[in-house]
Amino acid sequence: MSRYIARRAALLILTVFLTTVIIFTLTQLLPGDIARLQLGRDASAAEVEAFREARGLDDPAPMQYVNWLTRFVAGDWGRSFSSGSPPVRPLVLERFGNSLRLGAYTLVIAVPLSLLLGVVAALNANRWPDGLISVLSLSVVGLPEFVTGIALVNLLAFGANLFPPTSLIPSGATFGDWVRILTLPAITAAFVIIGYITRLTRAAVVEEMRKPYVMMAELKGLPRRQVIVKHVLRNALMPSITVIALSVGWLIGGLVVVENVFNYPGMGALLVTAVEQKNIPVIQSVAVLIIVALALANLLADLLYAALNPRVRLGG
Repeated sequence: MSRYIARRAALLILTVFLTTVIIFTLTQLLPGDIARLQLGRDASAAEVEAFREARGLDDPAPMQYVNWLTRFVAGDWGRSFSSGSPPVRPLVLERFGNSLRLGAYTLVIAVPLSLLLGVVAALNANRWPDGLISVLSLSVVGLPEFVTGIALVNLLAFGANLFPPTSLIPSGATFGDWVRILTLPAITAAFVIIGYITRLTRAAVVEEMRKPYVMMAELKGLPRRQVIVKHVLRNALMPSITVIALSVGWLIGGLVVVENVFNYPGMGALLVTAVEQKNIPVIQSVAVLIIVALALANLLADLLYAALNPRVRLGG
């Protein structure tokens, strides 16, 4: 098992390294003169040159990459191109923490509910519970996030007054405050992935229930519940684990619509603003953190695969 973990960890490091090369290259290809864009048209040639020299923009691209990556690993993520040139690291880490909270809460809502619905649908295949769950899961997947978000705000915020309509975070927020703030955006985001996980779980459980080992276990007198929980779900969960792992990157950096609807200060909104402003240090830092989070989620998925199916680690 330790060799399997070491191989997967080495692959993760290589993946993140190659991704940093791609991120740096893409930011270099952004149109326009970054120095001129940041200083404005009225800036003199001397001011533009001083800006470029201070930021290392005159260095060859390979040297810029090495300098950026070395500083990034050391904890120096540069200074933002926005007004006042604040340090990037505190800003990005604060937004990253906000996105982690929202993503984690979304998974807490979506994963158990999806697995439960998928199992119920599979055990009632081709009967009315299966049909009802299928229709509902497909319906929520097709709903745009802004439609779901606005509907929840009207019903549960303005209508029932149960939750705040926006997700602005007060200073000194308690755990209870965070729950109330994050509930509506988390439900909105959960609707997007619930349908996929439910359908995958349903299909995997139906397939497993048709295998000979299930019939053999039932003939031996094992309770149906024990067969499903200890054997069927163990094998059927693996496709869902993949979807959950791939959802992590989207939950951290892709909830732009949800964050805009609820005015939530997350990574997605920060990345969009940085791209609009061509704020390269922020773009690079946000992109790297999203990739690292996605890579770690996939590593965790690989480890869960190995725990559920020993043949994976023996063959991996």
